[in-house]
Amino acid sequence: MAQYFEVHPENPQPRLIKRAVEIVRHGGVIVYPTDSSYAIGCHIGDKAAMERIRRIRALDDRHNFTLVCRDLSEVALYARLTNSDYRILRAHTPGPYTFILPATREVPRRLQHPRRKTIGLRVPDHAIAQALLAELREPLMSCTLILPGESVPLNDPPEIRERLEHQVDLIIDGGNCGLEPTTVVVLEDGTAEIARRGRGEVVDFEPALRQ
Repeated sequence: MAQYFEVHPENPQPRLIKRAVEIVRHGGVIVYPTDSSYAIGCHIGDKAAMERIRRIRALDDRHNFTLVCRDLSEVALYARLTNSDYRILRAHTPGPYTFILPATREVPRRLQHPRRKTIGLRVPDHAIAQALLAELREPLMSCTLILPGESVPLNDPPEIRERLEHQVDLIIDGGNCGLEPTTVVVLEDGTAEIARRGRGEVVDFEPALRQ
């Protein structure tokens, strides 16, 4: 049965954040809030935990997982960035955007798109997510908490607990945080393409796309 932590959305309790990270490091799957919606995540190096997430979400091997990072310096460790790519990321992070970029060798092959060798990366603008990442000191491997057959993410923590308490190890209740997933932007050789419209404003990319 999953543990359930009520964490303040603006001033996360350090004791609970530390315990949550211990659960991640020991192979746990966690549900946590972000600036777009709730996400489900695990340790970047844990294959078994990743497979649990695949089963919960009913994902195939073509799904692009996302590495949720603290900042741009961490993004640059896991993705190959051109100068133009970096400028776009700097203008839109932290925020509700996921960027699909060519993966570096630091990204385990199982997390990459099998054909394109890409990975999704994002830097959230949410105190709880940032506290988790600061304590973990590496990215969380994550995806949006949209269950099979549904079109929007789960957003109500008690409902999440009712539906997933036997499938995950921890649910972090940070209050309601939205029903829209991130806007997904594919970056390649300095060009940007909107792959999914979500919470992030697409119009913000128009100046970047013209450069």
